[in-house]
Amino acid sequence: MFKALFQSFDSPDNRANSAARLAALRAELVHLGLDGFMVPRSDEHQNEYVPPASERLAWLTGFAGSAGLAIVMADSAVIFIDGRYTLQVRDEVDLKHITPQHSVDAPPERWLETHLKAGQKLGYDPWLHTPGQIERFERAARIAGAVLVPVESSPLDHIWQDRPAVPDAAIHLHGEKLAGEPASAKLAKIVKKLGSSAGLVVSDPHALAWIFNIRGGDVAHTPLPLGFAIIHGNGRHKLYLDGAKLSNSVRDALSDLADIAEPAILLADLAKLGIAGTKLRFDAATAPAKLVQTLRAAGGEADIGTDPVALMKAAKNPAELAGTRKAHIRDGVALVNFLCWFDGAVKSGTLTEIAAVEALESFRRRTGKLKDVSFPSIAGAGPNAAIPHYRVS
Repeated sequence: MFKALFQSFDSPDNRANSAARLAALRAELVHLGLDGFMVPRSDEHQNEYVPPASERLAWLTGFAGSAGLAIVMADSAVIFIDGRYTLQVRDEVDLKHITPQHSVDAPPERWLETHLKAGQKLGYDPWLHTPGQIERFERAARIAGAVLVPVESSPLDHIWQDRPAVPDAAIHLHGEKLAGEPASAKLAKIVKKLGSSAGLVVSDPHALAWIFNIRGGDVAHTPLPLGFAIIHGNGRHKLYLDGAKLSNSVRDALSDLADIAEPAILLADLAKLGIAGTKLRFDAATAPAKLVQTLRAAGGEADIGTDPVALMKAAKNPAELAGTRKAHIRDGVALVNFLCWFDGAVKSGTLTEIAAVEALESFRRRTGKLKDVSFPSIAGAGPNAAIPHYRVS
């Protein structure tokens, strides 16, 4: 009767693989001349949900939560999680080889200060950390007499033999009837907010989707097109997207707003701007350290702070408000139908958590408008009801 299309109930157990994968990583670190490596649960945009190809932390450790950081040294490995995942991490990681740490009570910086040894080199992928994160880690490493070393490519990607392909979902236009404002007007507003900076590097896919009135399907639960942009105060804007995701009509529409280039060109463009002494603004929350390092190394200036798009995006126009209200009404009807069904189904005493999730999604799909669920439904009964971020399997 009911079925879940946007959620699964699989619970893969990767604990048996952790020892071999840690050993392979350590062998790769020896080859690179590194004493350890940091593995965050993030992609190049600091997304909450990341594509399968970016699930490096889960592949290495088995931990599938939405936030975490592992530090792997030659003779130890730790994983930092917050209070949502204190139970989950112990169910999913091999505790014989990986030690959980609470990221609030004992943050990674403190661990680095006390566990790194003088002269050691700790590697990291600068695409997967923000400049602020790296500054904190570098400070901690200096206290220990160690150094942080950025790598050109992640050693995990070298040893992950069956790594999934990078996402290639088609990008489509989000009509002005729904957006309520043309992308050209949004770009003009951003230019006025640049201040002393010559441009803004857009690294948050949510901001990218809002600015250019586009949507994609590169990650679960949010219609994001993964990519970057540089909004120039004077001159032509540039949009960095995988060309394979663009139909001719979408490319033509976006070309009216900006030059379109492959994401692989971004670093070269930042280097050119750096050579010219350009000052660019970066979003502190989502910009990869790699972009900032590239601009600075070439002689440019990085203005790191709050993305001005965030407040613009938060101030909803009449069309966006109307769309939000309609969506809430549709979902409210679906939820009322679910609760009515639930009231009868629960009396049998045989209702399962999975059945409840399947029913709720099915009622939402019946609206005819559901593209995905915004996050997996948390349906917990009995002892499971008190577990943060519980996911039925």
